[in-house]
Amino acid sequence: MKKFDFKNIRFGKVDMNELNDRTLLLNLYITQLLTLIIGIIILLFQSNSKILSILSFHGGWKVPMWGTIFALLVLGVDILISRWVPKEVSDDGGINEMLFGKRALWHIALISLIVAICEEMLFRGAIQHAWGPYWTSILFAAIHIRYLQHWLMTGMVFSISYGLGWIYLQTGSLWTPIIAHFIIDFVMGCILRFSKEEEEQSV
Repeated sequence: MKKFDFKNIRFGKVDMNELNDRTLLLNLYITQLLTLIIGIIILLFQSNSKILSILSFHGGWKVPMWGTIFALLVLGVDILISRWVPKEVSDDGGINEMLFGKRALWHIALISLIVAICEEMLFRGAIQHAWGPYWTSILFAAIHIRYLQHWLMTGMVFSISYGLGWIYLQTGSLWTPIIAHFIIDFVMGCILRFSKEEEEQSV
């Protein structure tokens, strides 16, 4: 069995020309695993029973309703921005296009679900409990490094994060922001995939 060489791990700015699909997915899954582990550790320090309580599905129909409405609002704003704002303003260096451009729908759904659960567990479930939605959203925007060079996208990420925190407070269920986060990522991933497919067919 081939051993994994940790000495080959490098941190720094990613060159899109050197990044392949396997490396991108590996980075994504490792990052999300670390996010989940950190979130669980923080939650365990806060309370041994908190993980079970925040993941319990209570709130009835309000949970999917709030999550879906918020996701539709975000997607609507994003569509307006993409129509009226130059493409370079929302440029993330091609990461999202490479991640979703040729991905199967089931894989887009899987990635969206993993990201939604892991990030919401850490940010809304653990960090927001201590810092509140405002400072949590600043941290959430800061870790999305690829958007920091564009003030509009940084503002969008902050606003989405704050909104996710707000709907979490309204329903008291972590599944509300998880549902919203999943819908946003899945729909945007599908849009990128099918727009890429149309571009290739028109060439």
